[in-house]
Amino acid sequence: MTDSTTDRATADQPQPSKRDRLVTAAVQLLHENGIERTTLADIAHAAHVPPGNVYYYFKTKDDIIGAVIQAHTHDINATLAAIDAQHRTPKARLKALIHELAGQSQTVARHGCPLGSLCTELNKRTNPTAADLMRRLTTWAEQQFRDAGHRRDAHQLALELIAAYEGHALLANTLQDPDILTAAARRLGSRIDKL
Repeated sequence: MTDSTTDRATADQPQPSKRDRLVTAAVQLLHENGIERTTLADIAHAAHVPPGNVYYYFKTKDDIIGAVIQAHTHDINATLAAIDAQHRTPKARLKALIHELAGQSQTVARHGCPLGSLCTELNKRTNPTAADLMRRLTTWAEQQFRDAGHRRDAHQLALELIAAYEGHALLANTLQDPDILTAAARRLGSRIDKL
Protein backbone atom coordinates (compact mmCIF):
# COMPACT_ATOMS: atom_id res chain seq x y z
CA MET A 1 0.00 0.00 0.00
CA THR A 2 1.38 3.43 -0.90
CA ASP A 3 1.33 6.50 1.28
CA SER A 4 -1.14 9.10 -0.02
CA THR A 5 1.29 11.87 0.95
CA THR A 6 3.91 10.29 -1.30
CA ASP A 7 1.37 9.98 -4.11
CA ARG A 8 0.51 13.68 -3.82
CA ALA A 9 4.19 14.69 -3.71
CA THR A 10 4.86 12.66 -6.84
CA ALA A 11 1.81 14.13 -8.57
CA ASP A 12 2.93 17.66 -7.66
CA GLN A 13 6.39 17.20 -9.13
CA PRO A 14 6.66 18.34 -12.74
CA GLN A 15 7.21 15.49 -15.14
CA PRO A 16 10.17 15.79 -17.53
CA SER A 17 9.27 17.11 -20.96
CA LYS A 18 9.42 14.81 -23.98
CA ARG A 19 12.59 16.57 -25.07
CA ASP A 20 14.21 16.04 -21.67
CA ARG A 21 13.19 12.37 -21.68
CA LEU A 22 14.69 11.98 -25.16
CA VAL A 23 17.98 13.54 -24.06
CA THR A 24 18.14 11.42 -20.90
CA ALA A 25 17.48 8.27 -22.94
CA ALA A 26 20.07 9.32 -25.53
CA VAL A 27 22.72 9.91 -22.85
CA GLN A 28 22.14 6.42 -21.48
CA LEU A 29 21.88 4.60 -24.82
CA LEU A 30 24.88 6.33 -26.40
CA HIS A 31 26.89 5.31 -23.35
CA GLU A 32 25.66 1.73 -23.30
CA ASN A 33 25.54 1.04 -27.05
CA GLY A 34 27.65 3.72 -28.69
CA ILE A 35 26.72 6.32 -31.27
CA GLU A 36 26.70 4.09 -34.32
CA ARG A 37 24.56 1.33 -32.80
CA THR A 38 21.96 3.67 -31.30
CA THR A 39 19.09 4.76 -33.54
CA LEU A 40 16.58 7.55 -33.09
CA ALA A 41 13.92 4.83 -32.81
CA ASP A 42 15.87 3.24 -29.93
CA ILE A 43 15.99 6.60 -28.17
CA ALA A 44 12.28 7.23 -28.71
CA HIS A 45 11.41 3.79 -27.37
CA ALA A 46 13.56 4.23 -24.24
CA ALA A 47 12.05 7.68 -23.63
CA HIS A 48 8.48 6.39 -24.11
CA VAL A 49 7.96 8.89 -26.91
CA PRO A 50 6.34 7.99 -30.25
CA PRO A 51 9.13 7.71 -32.86
CA GLY A 52 7.59 10.39 -35.06
CA ASN A 53 7.75 12.91 -32.22
CA VAL A 54 11.55 12.72 -32.10
CA TYR A 55 11.76 14.79 -35.28
CA TYR A 56 9.80 17.61 -33.65
CA TYR A 57 12.70 18.09 -31.23
CA PHE A 58 15.67 16.76 -33.17
CA LYS A 59 15.85 16.76 -36.95
CA THR A 60 18.89 14.50 -37.15
CA LYS A 61 20.92 12.15 -35.02
CA ASP A 62 23.65 14.80 -34.91
CA ASP A 63 21.14 17.18 -33.30
CA ILE A 64 20.44 14.76 -30.48
CA ILE A 65 24.17 14.07 -30.11
CA GLY A 66 24.60 17.83 -29.67
CA ALA A 67 22.00 17.75 -26.89
CA VAL A 68 23.86 14.86 -25.26
CA ILE A 69 27.09 16.88 -25.35
CA GLN A 70 25.25 19.80 -23.73
CA ALA A 71 23.90 17.45 -21.03
CA HIS A 72 27.42 16.16 -20.31
CA THR A 73 28.76 19.73 -20.21
CA HIS A 74 26.04 20.69 -17.75
CA ASP A 75 26.80 17.64 -15.59
CA ILE A 76 30.54 18.35 -15.58
CA ASN A 77 29.98 21.99 -14.64
CA ALA A 78 27.49 21.06 -11.89
CA THR A 79 29.85 18.43 -10.46
CA LEU A 80 32.83 20.78 -10.45
CA ALA A 81 30.77 23.60 -8.90
CA ALA A 82 29.56 21.26 -6.15
CA ILE A 83 33.13 20.11 -5.47
CA ASP A 84 34.32 23.73 -5.33
CA ALA A 85 31.53 24.60 -2.89
CA GLN A 86 32.03 21.59 -0.61
CA HIS A 87 35.83 21.39 -0.34
CA ARG A 88 38.10 24.12 0.92
CA THR A 89 41.52 23.08 -0.35
CA PRO A 90 42.73 22.29 -3.87
CA LYS A 91 43.98 18.86 -2.77
CA ALA A 92 40.58 18.04 -1.24
CA ARG A 93 38.88 19.16 -4.46
CA LEU A 94 41.14 17.01 -6.62
CA LYS A 95 40.53 14.00 -4.40
CA ALA A 96 36.78 14.69 -4.50
CA LEU A 97 36.88 14.66 -8.31
CA ILE A 98 38.67 11.31 -8.32
CA HIS A 99 36.19 9.96 -5.77
CA GLU A 100 33.29 11.19 -7.91
CA LEU A 101 34.67 9.59 -11.06
CA ALA A 102 35.52 6.33 -9.30
CA GLY A 103 32.02 6.26 -7.82
CA GLN A 104 30.87 5.09 -11.25
CA SER A 105 33.10 2.00 -11.17
CA GLN A 106 30.27 -0.52 -11.66
CA THR A 107 28.88 1.37 -14.66
CA VAL A 108 32.35 1.93 -16.07
CA ALA A 109 33.16 -1.79 -15.79
CA ARG A 110 30.00 -2.60 -17.77
CA HIS A 111 29.97 0.14 -20.41
CA GLY A 112 33.16 2.19 -20.16
CA CYS A 113 33.60 5.74 -18.94
CA PRO A 114 30.55 7.78 -20.05
CA LEU A 115 32.68 10.79 -20.91
CA GLY A 116 35.72 8.98 -22.29
CA SER A 117 33.64 6.67 -24.48
CA LEU A 118 31.62 9.55 -25.89
CA CYS A 119 34.73 11.64 -26.56
CA THR A 120 36.44 8.75 -28.34
CA GLU A 121 33.45 8.21 -30.60
CA LEU A 122 32.97 11.91 -31.27
CA ASN A 123 36.63 12.26 -32.16
CA LYS A 124 36.22 9.54 -34.79
CA ARG A 125 33.43 11.62 -36.29
CA THR A 126 35.76 14.66 -36.30
CA ASN A 127 33.54 16.42 -33.78
CA PRO A 128 35.58 19.24 -32.20
CA THR A 129 33.36 19.38 -29.11
CA ALA A 130 34.89 16.14 -27.83
CA ALA A 131 38.01 18.07 -26.90
CA ASP A 132 35.92 20.68 -25.07
CA LEU A 133 34.48 18.06 -22.72
CA MET A 134 37.90 16.74 -21.69
CA ARG A 135 39.40 20.23 -21.72
CA ARG A 136 36.87 21.35 -19.09
CA LEU A 137 38.08 18.66 -16.68
CA THR A 138 41.77 19.19 -17.35
CA THR A 139 41.52 22.99 -17.09
CA TRP A 140 39.76 22.70 -13.73
CA ALA A 141 42.31 20.14 -12.47
CA GLU A 142 45.18 22.35 -13.68
CA GLN A 143 43.81 25.26 -11.64
CA GLN A 144 43.62 23.04 -8.56
CA PHE A 145 47.24 21.95 -9.00
CA ARG A 146 48.27 25.60 -9.41
CA ASP A 147 46.35 26.61 -6.30
CA ALA A 148 47.90 23.72 -4.36
CA GLY A 149 51.37 25.18 -4.69
CA HIS A 150 51.75 27.49 -7.67
CA ARG A 151 53.24 24.60 -9.58
CA ARG A 152 54.77 25.20 -13.00
CA ASP A 153 53.92 21.64 -14.01
CA ALA A 154 50.20 22.05 -13.16
CA HIS A 155 49.12 21.51 -16.75
CA GLN A 156 51.09 18.28 -17.06
CA LEU A 157 49.85 17.04 -13.68
CA ALA A 158 46.25 17.70 -14.74
CA LEU A 159 46.72 15.78 -17.99
CA GLU A 160 48.35 12.90 -16.12
CA LEU A 161 45.52 12.78 -13.56
CA ILE A 162 42.74 12.62 -16.16
CA ALA A 163 44.76 10.21 -18.32
CA ALA A 164 45.33 7.92 -15.33
CA TYR A 165 41.61 7.85 -14.58
CA GLU A 166 40.66 7.24 -18.22
CA GLY A 167 43.29 4.53 -18.62
CA HIS A 168 42.09 2.72 -15.53
CA ALA A 169 38.48 3.15 -16.71
CA LEU A 170 39.43 1.47 -19.99
CA LEU A 171 41.06 -1.43 -18.15
CA ALA A 172 38.11 -1.78 -15.75
CA ASN A 173 35.76 -1.95 -18.74
CA THR A 174 37.92 -4.29 -20.81
CA LEU A 175 38.48 -6.67 -17.91
CA GLN A 176 34.96 -6.11 -16.49
CA ASP A 177 36.51 -5.41 -13.09
CA PRO A 178 35.31 -2.31 -11.16
CA ASP A 179 37.96 -2.90 -8.48
CA ILE A 180 40.62 -1.70 -10.93
CA LEU A 181 39.08 1.76 -10.89
CA THR A 182 38.47 1.77 -7.14
CA ALA A 183 42.07 0.81 -6.37
CA ALA A 184 43.39 3.38 -8.86
CA ALA A 185 41.33 6.11 -7.17
CA ARG A 186 42.95 5.27 -3.82
CA ARG A 187 46.43 5.43 -5.35
CA LEU A 188 45.67 8.72 -7.12
CA GLY A 189 44.35 10.16 -3.87
CA SER A 190 47.57 9.17 -2.10
CA ARG A 191 49.65 10.86 -4.80
CA ILE A 192 47.62 14.04 -4.43
CA ASP A 193 48.23 13.98 -0.66
CA LYS A 194 51.98 13.91 -1.28
CA LEU A 195 52.03 17.03 -3.44
